[in-house]
Amino acid sequence: MEPDDTTEVEAPPAPLLGLRDGLPPIVETRAALDEVVAAVAAGSGPIGLDAERASGYRYSARAYLIQLRREGAGTALIDPIAFDDLTDLNAAFGDAEWILHAASQDIPCLREVGLVPKALFDTELAARLLGYPRVGLATLVEVIVGKSMRKEHSAADWSKRPLPEPWLEYAALDVEVLVELRDVLSAELEAAGKSEWARQEFEHLITFEPPPRLDPWRRTSGIHKAKGRRALAAVRELWTVRDALAESLDTTAGRLIPDSAVIAAANALPTSGKLLMDTSGFHGRGARRYLDTWVEALKRARALPDNELPPVANRSDGPPQVRSWADRDPVAAARLNTARAAVTELSEDRNVPVENLLTPDYMRRVLWTPPKVADDELDAAVSQELDALGARRWQIDLMAPIIAEAIRNPAPEPAAEPAPETDPAD
Repeated sequence: MEPDDTTEVEAPPAPLLGLRDGLPPIVETRAALDEVVAAVAAGSGPIGLDAERASGYRYSARAYLIQLRREGAGTALIDPIAFDDLTDLNAAFGDAEWILHAASQDIPCLREVGLVPKALFDTELAARLLGYPRVGLATLVEVIVGKSMRKEHSAADWSKRPLPEPWLEYAALDVEVLVELRDVLSAELEAAGKSEWARQEFEHLITFEPPPRLDPWRRTSGIHKAKGRRALAAVRELWTVRDALAESLDTTAGRLIPDSAVIAAANALPTSGKLLMDTSGFHGRGARRYLDTWVEALKRARALPDNELPPVANRSDGPPQVRSWADRDPVAAARLNTARAAVTELSEDRNVPVENLLTPDYMRRVLWTPPKVADDELDAAVSQELDALGARRWQIDLMAPIIAEAIRNPAPEPAAEPAPETDPAD
């Protein structure tokens, strides 16, 4: 039976991306590395790079495999664990542009082995600036190159040795078309008038290092279920000893005891190993093997005097939680509402996600405590504060006028309409 005109025909699946040059051998000897260094130095154009870590298996975020591809040099798969460092390879890169996808994830582990970019192009960030709705590598390859990618090994334990051949093929494919993606996205950035935005963002990524987390134990999943300051102290003690133990064993903390077990034990505060093992979630090899460690941590939490218990709220040098602004400072809340509406409109107009226009925390900080200057100096003062916080010039040019205007003319949030009265007889 012939389909009528309204029948929706499913598009055929995109063909699988394949390796143009076949799978190269893994580089794990000095002689093999020297060959790669020479080939890369003799190659031309930008260098596609990627790194595989063992997230979910290891405590460290080190690279367990590094993939690269350059015109004239082909693809190389390097085992960084086999070498003290890769500074010779970094010298071979010279001033060439690196192409990475989600560079902020890979640059720290590449830096650990002596690989430091001098120029960068981040395909994920470029796609965000261009307003692509989905920016994963596989999605971009399908949309731009018209090929699909296998992703079944993305969560593999890359610290495993030897690495299976299917894993290596998956890894090699991650750099197969980075240069092609870069060329298309670069042309689109130029056409959209966003090339300078991207240049500033990429330059920022090269030297960016995230600030150390304040009270990292407060990121324990489910911590909102901790019942009071004593329980929070127990979470802190258990998290601290678990983190130190995980680091010494180079395993993820959750593989010792999960966060849910930490919260359950912190609320119950059992006084013995037997009672602790009866607590919800406290089971498995890590719970049993290090039982004395967990018991001692809980003992310390129980013994803390009240004045040494952690506060319920997280310590911060920034503004309070947004949900409390209306009660604590209605004018600041009005400033924020005004700015948010304008930023949403700008985001839609420029086709850029709100969070890429400006780090939300930067806007909140300036709006909570605006500069105390004359009105005609406000735009410059806001620009200066955004610059000090770390905003890029293109972000400041777009956002400082919006923030300054919200400070000058905050529109209060409209009052909620009262619920309609109902007839008792209804």
